[in-house]
Amino acid sequence: MDLVRILAAIFIPPLGVFLQVGLGKDFWINILLTFLGYVPGIVHAVWIIARK
Repeated sequence: MDLVRILAAIFIPPLGVFLQVGLGKDFWINILLTFLGYVPGIVHAVWIIARK
């Protein structure tokens, strides 16, 4: 399941975070980071997935 989350994080970062934590603060932070820059959104998403 982590592989699916990481692949989702690479292509659609908020989806990877949503699959891991739901609609919490990390999801909204990731939405913001993805809008500000795609790469920060990916880094944040992979970090959230790897952390848990």
